[in-house]
Amino acid sequence: MFQNLKVLELASVLAGPSVGQFFAELGAEVIKVENLKTGGDVTRSWKGVGEQTDDRSAYFSSCNWGKKSVAIDLTNEEGKQIAKELAKRSDIIIASYKPGDAEKLGVSYQQLSTNNEQLIYGQITGYGSDDDRVGYDAVIQAESGFMDLNGEKDGPPTKLPVALIDVLAAHQLKEGLLLALLKKERSGVGSLVEVSLIQSALSSLVNQATNWLVAKKLPTRQGSAHPNIAPYGDSFLTKDVKRILLAVGSDRQFKELVTILGVGDHVLDLGDWALEAKYLSNQQRVENRLQLNELIEGAVLRFDSKALMEKVNQRKIPAGLIQNVEEAFSKESANEILLRSTELLGVKNFVGQVSSIESRSSVLLPPPHFGEHTKEILLSLQ
Repeated sequence: MFQNLKVLELASVLAGPSVGQFFAELGAEVIKVENLKTGGDVTRSWKGVGEQTDDRSAYFSSCNWGKKSVAIDLTNEEGKQIAKELAKRSDIIIASYKPGDAEKLGVSYQQLSTNNEQLIYGQITGYGSDDDRVGYDAVIQAESGFMDLNGEKDGPPTKLPVALIDVLAAHQLKEGLLLALLKKERSGVGSLVEVSLIQSALSSLVNQATNWLVAKKLPTRQGSAHPNIAPYGDSFLTKDVKRILLAVGSDRQFKELVTILGVGDHVLDLGDWALEAKYLSNQQRVENRLQLNELIEGAVLRFDSKALMEKVNQRKIPAGLIQNVEEAFSKESANEILLRSTELLGVKNFVGQVSSIESRSSVLLPPPHFGEHTKEILLSLQ
């Protein structure tokens, strides 16, 4: 798809680099510029307890497949000149500098586009181009409402276990860059594409945002339960001590669920409670969630997980067993999106299937060592 596209990555951590990997998976040549003085992308050193990896940590390996690494010092003239030469030959630049820093290093859109009018420059900041605060995912989760919403009702606000705001901002930037590529193809003109972590986070609050903006109801923490649907997000233990999560989104699905829970050897001694007025509609179930969950909890506890999952799947009721990461990656759906090298495994950034368009994911270079391709790249500029 992007076999002739050249991408220069002036970004680190997760959001920008994941966009670089996206283009690499679809055939682009991606050169990652790393700081010669500091040892490169900071995530190379972000290792978990007991992690035995080289300069390609598990974290770094999550978003740096398919790239070549060049280590240069942008604080001196030689490094600046190398960056300018690389920018002249690039179609897209991905940057994640704090506002003002790109200008100091000579790699801002205004500075690099003077020699490349068709340049597309994608820029990620924490709070926008007019605010020089450092933007880190955890802080944005705190400030955007995500943490206040996440956790149990009586527990503290809780950070999400992945840097989801970075992931969401990366998707916003991909969309902007693809629009800029379309514009360039039609007009021959380059673009500056800007995305901030804070606006990406706020935009992604979706129904929780409009629960406040439209319904004037301030969202609160309530565990995994959905504020607008029941039983949705609620989980229950089975007889064999597995936990099943329900995602019942319609009245029909709820009636089917009750039929399953009250048939055969599992007849409930509770009367026809599914027909009680307080459970007939979704809004009533939301209002009476606690009582409803007690009834479901007692019913689910009479089933083995395998038998219950077979029944809900037969009746097309959304439900799933809660799995750990190892269990999740044991499934065929995960196997299909793995990246493989002789040493490492990774996960594709782009998992869509587009007819007549093939990615080169199966033959991607593994995540690069720091400065691994510096000599090769510098020789190509001569």
